[in-house]
Amino acid sequence: MLFLQCSGGLELLCDSVKIHKVNVEQQKGVEKLTMKDLLTWVRTNLIKERPEMFMKGDTVRPGVLVLVNDCDWELSGLLNTTLEENDVVVFISTLHGG
Repeated sequence: MLFLQCSGGLELLCDSVKIHKVNVEQQKGVEKLTMKDLLTWVRTNLIKERPEMFMKGDTVRPGVLVLVNDCDWELSGLLNTTLEENDVVVFISTLHGG
């Protein structure tokens, strides 16, 4: 099980729910779950509207801060970041209209 948190407006894409407890099944033959796998799962199963506001291609859009266990995912390998049971992944939009 993973814990996902969406804030900064991203929760609006997920029926206004900020915290999610999710089980992401790994592909057969794959030992470790990665952020790339998680993002694909989130786009398919969690985002209810406007997925283009969350993702661009295979990764998050510019302006979305991603933390894995309170550490910027840029320091842990971006899409190749390995996820473990009970990890906390936080998505924060830093873009605001005005």
